[in-house]
Amino acid sequence: MNADALKVLVTGGKGFIGSAVVRHLVEHTDHEVVNVDKMTYAATHASTESVSDSPRHTFEQVDICDVDRITSVFAEHAPDVVMHLAAESHVDRSIDGPGAFVQTNLIGTYTMLEVARVAGVQRFHHISTDEVFGSLGPDDPGFTETTPYDPRSPYSASKAGSDHLVRAWGETYGLNVLVTNCSNNYGPYHFPEKLIPLVTIRALLGETLPVYGDGQQIRDWLHVEDHASALVTVVQSGVPGETYNIGGKSEQTNLAVVEAICDLVDELAAPLPTGAARRSLITFVADRPGHDQRYAIDQRKIQAELGWTPTHTFDTGLRATVQWYLDNEDWWGPLRTGGASDRRGLAG
Repeated sequence: MNADALKVLVTGGKGFIGSAVVRHLVEHTDHEVVNVDKMTYAATHASTESVSDSPRHTFEQVDICDVDRITSVFAEHAPDVVMHLAAESHVDRSIDGPGAFVQTNLIGTYTMLEVARVAGVQRFHHISTDEVFGSLGPDDPGFTETTPYDPRSPYSASKAGSDHLVRAWGETYGLNVLVTNCSNNYGPYHFPEKLIPLVTIRALLGETLPVYGDGQQIRDWLHVEDHASALVTVVQSGVPGETYNIGGKSEQTNLAVVEAICDLVDELAAPLPTGAARRSLITFVADRPGHDQRYAIDQRKIQAELGWTPTHTFDTGLRATVQWYLDNEDWWGPLRTGGASDRRGLAG
């Protein structure tokens, strides 16, 4: 498609990945951005403050399940394409309260699809997760675009359902759709319930670090800025109806990630009052229900067809991310005070 000066509507544009997409679009393209977000617990205005004064950025506080308001936004802004990132995404929260995940991830996606279809948008890009594919064994090849779905939590089941809705709207109604499935993201502005920011903050403060099970669950880590560049590449150049997997080529056990963060905080921050290494804060707790053992992405398709590869290594990306959290307590402090917690334990 012609990628010059598009008007891109981004849902969830004040959240972690969505805000990185918004920043990338404003800072690295000529596209206009309509940023739509409900402003739930995981959204912050600070995440897009660097582009908030741009004449190419407009914010609308709207619930994607509110069909009347979403219809009004489309009528007012007439977006060319939709990048749909708005979702409930915390696995432990989905175990405690699955209803919100069904509402946002299924009903919200349905609402966006129908409004976009009626409005005649040129392209609908749905951003999903590798968790829809289930769990891999230690020697299994990575997930490909044709791996059968096998969701194992209310979160991943709701995302799997939303993926199916998007593909159905493409097949049944001819909507120009794209789906991407990504591995675990990390980077700045990540809500402090998630593994890397949570461990960083708790290690800084000298709090215990409860790790699920034996900590040997494996995740493939993708820097959020690499993910944003991949998503923009897909929405501009992806083949209609196709799916692209996006990974960071960085498989790590949860325990290895926790230990690496402990070592970085020891290096970059003041020592604990006791003088102990922060690895001493690690404790092991009962595993969560249905905890997937391993995720890994085979990203050869997006690399071969669209020429995208990640630019961050995990070591350099993690160091920069830990430093960002050490430098930005004014951002995460109020969020943590407002209710962000470890839920039960630490998991990627």
